[in-house]
Amino acid sequence: MQQMRRTLWAVLVPIAVASLATTASATTLVRRGLERLTLDNETIVEASVLDIHSYWNTDHTFIFTDVHARPSRVLKGHPAADMTFTVMGGTVGETTTLIVGGPDLVPGSDYVLFLGRSDLPGAPGRLTVRDLCQGVFAVRRGRAFSQAIGEPLVPDEQGSADAPGGDGGLALEILSRRVLELR
Repeated sequence: MQQMRRTLWAVLVPIAVASLATTASATTLVRRGLERLTLDNETIVEASVLDIHSYWNTDHTFIFTDVHARPSRVLKGHPAADMTFTVMGGTVGETTTLIVGGPDLVPGSDYVLFLGRSDLPGAPGRLTVRDLCQGVFAVRRGRAFSQAIGEPLVPDEQGSADAPGGDGGLALEILSRRVLELR
């Protein structure tokens, strides 16, 4: 009987400990395919990021970053020749607000951006990347790579959990043509 109890404890304790473990990821996103990204966003552009500027919101409770970009091609909407949109997070002085799963935009780089209006903390109705990393495709050598590659995406209603284009990305012309067909 004593041996049976020890064996039972040896089996049950590791199972209980394993069931309490959580993943290291703090942000999990439901996968957004090109169809949902296109239909749910009002402005879609191929654009170069010119510069970024981070600042505190008016309540000094959150850091935003304004991204100044120049569209080279408009796929949906009517943006200005030079446009500015806001993303959550950034660095002001010694303080950084990091949005896990958020977009990573670098001045001088080219992207396909899926933008829509949303209420940000203390800043209603801002044009932003509502779909976080899924709404940004980095453009390199004629291909567009979703910034959601490598993120732990929850499968969408069709059961797909991969970022559009996967590790190999999509040919920029194919992505653009698909967005134009869907809008």
